[in-house]
Amino acid sequence: MITITRVYSDSNGESHFEDFQVPLKNNGDIGFLSDDEPVKSIVFREVSPSYDYDYHNAPNRQYIVLLDGGVEIETSMGEKRTFPTGSILLVEDTIGKGHKTKNIEPKLRKSIFIKL
Repeated sequence: MITITRVYSDSNGESHFEDFQVPLKNNGDIGFLSDDEPVKSIVFREVSPSYDYDYHNAPNRQYIVLLDGGVEIETSMGEKRTFPTGSILLVEDTIGKGHKTKNIEPKLRKSIFIKL
């Protein structure tokens, strides 16, 4: 299983976290794989060490894979979580009050956006 944290908006526009599991199947010598999931595109990103982005909505429903640096995300309800390098997020709060994001380390941070 792989754990992914979802950031989503409720019917009142408030953003929240929800963890969910993606099941993996044994594929022998090549390891354990999930089922295929169709995607639209992939974007590679790098942000400055001082990255601290105020409330915003996700521009698309997308996975974010943190490659080399962690983030702190704050929901509109004030809940904060820290996600280290290697974390996978599913951001779906494309409407509503949005969320805040900032680097937890003062260094360049690289990530991948996988648009759904």
